[in-house]
Order: sequence, then C-alpha cells, then structure tokens
Amino acid sequence: MPAPIPYEFLKPVPAFDLTSTDVQDGGTLSQDQVFDDWGHSGGNISPQLAWSGFPEGTRSFAITVYDPDAPTGSGFWHWLTWDIPAGVTSVERGAPEIGTTGRNDYGQNAFGGAGPPAGETHRYIFAVHALDVAELGVPADATTGQIGFNIVAHTIGRAYIVASYGS
Repeated sequence: MPAPIPYEFLKPVPAFDLTSTDVQDGGTLSQDQVFDDWGHSGGNISPQLAWSGFPEGTRSFAITVYDPDAPTGSGFWHWLTWDIPAGVTSVERGAPEIGTTGRNDYGQNAFGGAGPPAGETHRYIFAVHALDVAELGVPADATTGQIGFNIVAHTIGRAYIVASYGS
C-alpha cells in the first residue's frame, strides 16, 4: 500500500489551478528533475510551475516538493521555498532562488530532484500553498518540520501535482 498524500489529512482548504510544462499530474518525471548524486545522474533542475485561481486574501506563496514514499517514516522533502510575493504566479524551469529557500532533506538550500532507492518508484508532490501572511517568519536553516508546520498554519489554499519516478 502506498503512503498517503499528507494534504488529504490536513484541514481542508480551497484548491486552485497548478500547471507545468515539465511535470504532469499522474506522469513520470524526466531526468531533468532527478537528483545528480546519491547514485543518480539527473539534471537536478526545478520544474516550471504556474498557478491561478488562488483565494482572495493570499499575501504570499510557498512551494514544496515532498516524497511520501521515502523509506524514512517521515517522507523526504526535496524543495521548500516560501515568502514568494503574492504577485508572482509562476516560476521558470531552473528558477533562481525566490523568496526564502530552506534546507531540503539532502541538506541543501535548493531544489533537490527525485532520488528513490534502486528498484523503487516513488511519488513526488509538487505543491503551491497560498498563504495569509506576506512573510512566514521562518529562517532558512529551520528544520523541515518547522517549515512545514508554519506553511500549513498559514495555508488558505493549495494546489498540487503528483508525478512519479523509478530508478
């Protein structure tokens, strides 16, 4: 049985639209979105993302990429960036740092591509969170738990795409 998608167990919030020229809901990630280390040889390039239809009152956005299938008991965070101004409604492929980018579970303050153990296929949840604050007030060196807690506490809308990758 696959691990649950955590957003299905949180307080419901309105959904909005999220699209990407690089990642398709239900699709397979390309080598461009695969990590380039830990036995993988991908491009480690963050995907293009665009969103619309988010709730009134949105003051900023956060983007996260999460692998619920990682064999850790707590999943694996690949990208956490927040304090994206409310007027920004897309990020380009290979986006430069926007807002504040926290340390992912690879130990980097950057996007970290897919990297499942050999022989496994994992799902990757690319989420955009509409927040009710302009600044989250979380430092870039905070733990993923602290970052996630604060994002969820201020989320007033969410959109996500789930794609997979197997090695």
